[in-house]
Amino acid sequence: MKIQSVGIQDIRYPVKIREKSGALQDTVASISLQANLPRRYRGSCVSTFISLLNRHQEELSVAVFPALLKEVRQELQADAAHIEMTFPYFIEKKAPVTGTRSLMEYTCRFSGGSGTADSFVLSVWVPVTTLCPCSKEISAHGAHNQRAEVNLNVTFTGFIWLEDLIRLVESVASCEVFALLKRPDEKFVTEQAYANPMFVEDVVRRVAELATEHPDITWFSVDVESFESIHKHSAYAFVDSDELR
Repeated sequence: MKIQSVGIQDIRYPVKIREKSGALQDTVASISLQANLPRRYRGSCVSTFISLLNRHQEELSVAVFPALLKEVRQELQADAAHIEMTFPYFIEKKAPVTGTRSLMEYTCRFSGGSGTADSFVLSVWVPVTTLCPCSKEISAHGAHNQRAEVNLNVTFTGFIWLEDLIRLVESVASCEVFALLKRPDEKFVTEQAYANPMFVEDVVRRVAELATEHPDITWFSVDVESFESIHKHSAYAFVDSDELR
């Protein structure tokens, strides 16, 4: 019987990610790696997968993935291989008024395939603030806001840094989210959100517009979930660039 795919699922593994600054950031990734094996193959592939991860541990990056997948296919005589790596990524941010420094965590993912369909997708999950335009319009004082999460997935030519995708998303929300704020900073972000009310539909449209304008992005999908502060449900919006053509 031919087995369509074998591999390892959600192995936790220390990796180094290249930052835009040129430095390497140590983090821990959850990695899944699969291969489509030929019918004649009978050996265990787990040791091969682990060995290949060990070989590339010093830098698992966008540039390294094609070589890793090629090695998987060669060593296992596989028709195709696929890898998915999800990890926390930290960026130092300064508070908008006091300049207080803190590390902001973002969830990121590299996923790619080689063989039947070569592909590579870069994904980021970015927390932002949204302030409700309806609430602002009908209220004499204040308006309700909430934290939202934007998931942007892209394919591209050339090279795109994680930092650039994260910055693209943060630039369109009512306000950014920070890990640490002093009171002058809290005043600033509260007033900035109030001056820039946005529905989830507004956020997803604006991210889509910027992704469409980006010269290196060839495909994208973006979804926004707003964790409503005065409702039990979330608000949600989604765009796939294939549906915009």
